[in-house]
Amino acid sequence: MQTTLDVRGMSCGHCEKSVKGALEALPGVSGVEVHLNTGKVDVTYDEAKTDIEAIREAIEEQGYDVVR
Repeated sequence: MQTTLDVRGMSCGHCEKSVKGALEALPGVSGVEVHLNTGKVDVTYDEAKTDIEAIREAIEEQGYDVVR
């Protein structure tokens, strides 16, 4: 499964690494691409191992807002 989330508050390389690292630590996540210029985060994951709510929570725990 792949989804693209709109994330607010990311502004630098540290933000990108923080979000990417948090998502890659989730079970079932096989790919993460963070686009600082647009605020979009593409996530590829196995629905049997994780869900969109866990992905949202992981991003929000890093201090960013998930709009979609």
